[in-house]
Amino acid sequence: MRLTTKTNLAARVLMACAANEGRTLRTSEIAAKCNASLNHLLQIVNALQAGGYIETLRGRSGGLRLARAPGQISIGAVFRLFEAGLPFAECFDAETNTCPLSSACRLRSFVTRALEAFYHEMDMVTLADLVKGNCGLIALLEVPDILRRDCPQAAPA
Repeated sequence: MRLTTKTNLAARVLMACAANEGRTLRTSEIAAKCNASLNHLLQIVNALQAGGYIETLRGRSGGLRLARAPGQISIGAVFRLFEAGLPFAECFDAETNTCPLSSACRLRSFVTRALEAFYHEMDMVTLADLVKGNCGLIALLEVPDILRRDCPQAAPA
């Protein structure tokens, strides 16, 4: 299994926002810190906003921030938002399936169960689980004020 780049970028955006909770971030800041194309990130931000995960603010002091508390954001739900429209394999899409084995193949049912188990596990993970106490992540995102509060041993002098 492999997640799409969009799903990966969505997780990065949400982690950046959670690591900087209470602060409004610019998309360009997140793009630089997360090694992402600004154009791709803008598409991700739009989808996250439409999904109710972030809110955007226009204007001079604009940017984006979480629309919900990190503990209320299920990573499984975020993954579904970005992965739902893509069939896992050719045989999962009735309109484009050309596999001659489909009528007798049992693999699809096993893959379906495996995907359900994956999403079940990811549903139990929240954004808070990814960020809270993760001093390494906070240090990578260079947020000195939060770093001093939550990770004093790693704070820059």
